[in-house]
Amino acid sequence: MSTRDIVLVALFAAIIVVLGMLPPITFGFIPVPITAQSLGVMLAGCILGAKRGAAACLLVVLLVAIGLPVLSGGRGGLAVFAGPTAGYLVGWVAGAFVTGLIAERLVRDSQTEFMQFASFFLAAVVGGIGVVYLLGIAWLSFMSGKAFVETAIASLVFIPGDLIKAFVAMLAARAVQAGYPLLPVRT
Repeated sequence: MSTRDIVLVALFAAIIVVLGMLPPITFGFIPVPITAQSLGVMLAGCILGAKRGAAACLLVVLLVAIGLPVLSGGRGGLAVFAGPTAGYLVGWVAGAFVTGLIAERLVRDSQTEFMQFASFFLAAVVGGIGVVYLLGIAWLSFMSGKAFVETAIASLVFIPGDLIKAFVAMLAARAVQAGYPLLPVRT
């Protein structure tokens, strides 16, 4: 990794931490509050790419492991990894990697704006929602002793908020791509 890569990883880790400090958003039609921290995972993957995006999320997970209160609600420490949401933390790293991998493969400067928007949105949904949910729900199901399908159905209340975050990540990633491209290109 170059110095530039290290700075970008640290910057996006800081963005993820700051997004965790934002108060949860509540909507009348969704009974569960939505936090902004997973938006940082989508942004890291879409803007930095697979390796650097995953490294930024891994850095946040390491900060949690050493006890810093960087998660939403001021949580941190090894106890978080024994809790029901530990799968989502692991899912952040894998989700950022998959988000970045899809973005690197689909987004091209030669594409129309619409295709770039669509590619970033697809990357954010598949990696930032799909992969994170897959690992998070699997762990939550294991910890709660409930069936995977039952846990997955209960998690559907978060989908509208996460789709909004994917939309915001798409807009931000396209803006950065147009002005100061950081996304590595894969063939």
